[in-house]
Amino acid sequence: MKKRTVLASSLMAGVLVFAQCVFAASQQSPAAQSQSGTNAAPAHSWTMEQAATSTVRQAWVLGGRNEAGFFQIVKALAELSAHNRGIALPDTKAAGVRAGNWIKKEAKKDPDQLLYCIVDRAVLYTAAHEKNAAAQ
Repeated sequence: MKKRTVLASSLMAGVLVFAQCVFAASQQSPAAQSQSGTNAAPAHSWTMEQAATSTVRQAWVLGGRNEAGFFQIVKALAELSAHNRGIALPDTKAAGVRAGNWIKKEAKKDPDQLLYCIVDRAVLYTAAHEKNAAAQ
């Protein structure tokens, strides 16, 4: 049981990193994207298929059991979700905090659910909130 508590604590720390960074990081300029190149080797050992089919617990392990690795997976899944839905990720700290809080809440409810489902819902939730705030 102690191991589960440590995992949950570490997972929540990783989600807080996501809350602060994912939306700003995903809005790279085209020049920065071209410098990273599509032929460059990834800085991780997992594939998108592995990430997209991992539960919260499995993603923690896949990310190397550390915040930076887990964040890479969450960031990649958020970008995939936004791309698939044709949504531009909001580039605000408030949007990042909102998404991070959503992910933290949902991951805590059921760590055995697919992380992509949580991230996808967070992207939708955050984009809808930003759209509503802009309309007012």
